[in-house]
Amino acid sequence: MIEEKSCPHHPGGVGTHQGCVSLVPIFNHLEPEQLNEIMQVVQAVSFKKGEIMYHASEASDSMYIVNEGQIKIYRLSESGKEQLVRILNPGDFTGELALFQQSVHEAYAEAMVNSQICMIKRDDLQSLLLKYPTISLKILTEFSNRLETSERQTTRFATEKVETRIALFLAELMDGKGTEGSAVTLPMSKKDLASYLGTTPETLSRRLTDFESEGLIKQKGQRKITIIDLDGLLLV
Repeated sequence: MIEEKSCPHHPGGVGTHQGCVSLVPIFNHLEPEQLNEIMQVVQAVSFKKGEIMYHASEASDSMYIVNEGQIKIYRLSESGKEQLVRILNPGDFTGELALFQQSVHEAYAEAMVNSQICMIKRDDLQSLLLKYPTISLKILTEFSNRLETSERQTTRFATEKVETRIALFLAELMDGKGTEGSAVTLPMSKKDLASYLGTTPETLSRRLTDFESEGLIKQKGQRKITIIDLDGLLLV
């Protein structure tokens, strides 16, 4: 069951503004009294692992911000095949199109682990945006980042072979996080990663094994991968 409750800002409640909104990038630049004001219109909603936060074709009238946990956004093809769009981690949000028009969700949102969500209704959020324009700028920045990621992913699906898509994804995990010989952690399960990269879990596992046999990577457990030869990986 979904457990819905208010998110009070006084000590000892379900959560303070520090726990519910101040860590969220679109709000964390505001002053404490402004955060308290936001808390008046926020609802904290809990979802257990595997629960659907919203369905495709369902009316979209709220923004959902991840406070704790992890949410996956995905679409279903006519055949029922799942295509992962993105993973939401603490501080990320979804449902923002409700800000601009009455619409329906075009994808599904599902809790990957037990998750705590801050939910703000359209009318309340629009009022906040008018009062605090800096929130709008933060949201626009996120829109820009998502558009860039979406365009990059679409281009790769159309032009790159599977092993290249996998190699580029691993290389991006390395970006700014270490050098050759450093371990990276996959941000999602291999099943979800396969969906995100437009392949099957079996193909993903085979290609990772091939990379390992060629001395490009070293797998450690389910999600740890050491990049041994980054240049070689980028030539795949």
